[in-house]
Amino acid sequence: MKIAFVGKGGSGKTTLSSLFVRHLAAQHAPVLAVDADINQHLGVALGLDEAEAAALPAMGAHLPLIKDYLRGANPRIASAETMIKTTPPGEGSRLLRITEDNPVYDACARRVRPGGLPEGSEVRLLATGPFTEADLGVACYHSKVGAVELCLNHLVDGRDEFVVVDMTAGSDSFASGMFTRFDMTFLVAEPTRKGVAVYRQYKEYARDYGVQLHVVGNKVQGPDDLDFLQAEAGDDLLVTVGHSDWVRALEKGRPRPFDELEDANRKALCAMREAVDASYELRDWERYTRQMVHFHLKNAESWGNARTGADLAAQVDPAFVLREDTAPAPSSS
Repeated sequence: MKIAFVGKGGSGKTTLSSLFVRHLAAQHAPVLAVDADINQHLGVALGLDEAEAAALPAMGAHLPLIKDYLRGANPRIASAETMIKTTPPGEGSRLLRITEDNPVYDACARRVRPGGLPEGSEVRLLATGPFTEADLGVACYHSKVGAVELCLNHLVDGRDEFVVVDMTAGSDSFASGMFTRFDMTFLVAEPTRKGVAVYRQYKEYARDYGVQLHVVGNKVQGPDDLDFLQAEAGDDLLVTVGHSDWVRALEKGRPRPFDELEDANRKALCAMREAVDASYELRDWERYTRQMVHFHLKNAESWGNARTGADLAAQVDPAFVLREDTAPAPSSS
């Protein structure tokens, strides 16, 4: 199950995504956590110190390896260099699975035990990598997030395994088709006009793509805040989260056992897990693959063909549908 956390900058989406990762890991579910925000804070939110978080390998730096591995023996892809962030899988492509070992995870992922959880609660953590000084004026951050999109396009996941992605702030994810890659999108909104403005924009953009969207109200301090969010988000408002001494201790670098999280906030995480589980029945792999192809063709025409010097529409395998039971291609080179 693929879950995105979105919201305006400062809404608390990184904190909420790290809490949800802990909630899943505490239940011994396989979790792949992905920091896809331009401000790389998920590692620290999961309990790493600043030096450990800075030492995480950047997916963007390993993009040639990722492309070469995922390309596999797909005859429609002439070379790894002609792959772009939206390239869809086809017959012969290598697919990723959450619990396997593969060269992409070897190069890019690190096993992390989130702060507050006992031994044996490790998750895999991937990070796009920060926007560096060398990128200023010459690169777009979406080129880094493209590594995440490419991996999601080639990922096969089941009911009781999870990918949790801390997304870029605001509506930046609409610069690509990545917003359609998720079974559930949690939009973290503060009870402010700016907080709900991102929700309205996201809902409008996602309306025609079958995106499953729930609002998680954050920093809710009383009935007036709750009334405001209910009036603005209506039935999309799933749960609210208030002040947390547990989170405050975490932010000071003093994580307490996760089972000490406040009962109200724990119940909110349980409701979020139930919503994710319910979305499994709504999965439509044919639509998922069709949307993948749609955005690939748009990107090919807009810039991909000119960038690569190839007809990227030819990469589409019309007979291929990504499914949960898709047979894996050989993993060896």
